[in-house]
Amino acid sequence: MPSVQERLDAIIAEFADLDGREKLELLVDFAKGLPPLTPEYEARKQAEDRRVHECQTPVFLWMEADDGAARLVAEVAPEAPTVKGFVAILAEAVAGRPLAEAAALGDDVLERMGLADVLGMMRARGLHAITNRVRKGLLERAASGPS
Repeated sequence: MPSVQERLDAIIAEFADLDGREKLELLVDFAKGLPPLTPEYEARKQAEDRRVHECQTPVFLWMEADDGAARLVAEVAPEAPTVKGFVAILAEAVAGRPLAEAAALGDDVLERMGLADVLGMMRARGLHAITNRVRKGLLERAASGPS
């Protein structure tokens, strides 16, 4: 099974030779892969503060562990398909990988994809906050032991 870094490298390679418009279209394609919240997480969304407040788009994240393997559960407002696509990429990259490995998610994913300039400073700041929240949540899960 490919590592988180190998998965990200493969996804980043898909963005490498695309122009700005094509990169946004690819993000929208990735957005389609983010499943809707289950009723359990819909209920938890009402009871827990899982929103990434640094992001203008409503984004809710849960970093979970299944027998020590990472899983990112997320909801992103449907009117923000580029943000949803980015979150879907992070979810795909960490899915099923050991928590400690998944928590080693780099700060430079957005830049390596060539999206920082395409999305603008405010959106990039929000996506960096999402990446940081995912990394921090996975580190906390890894530190708390297997689940």
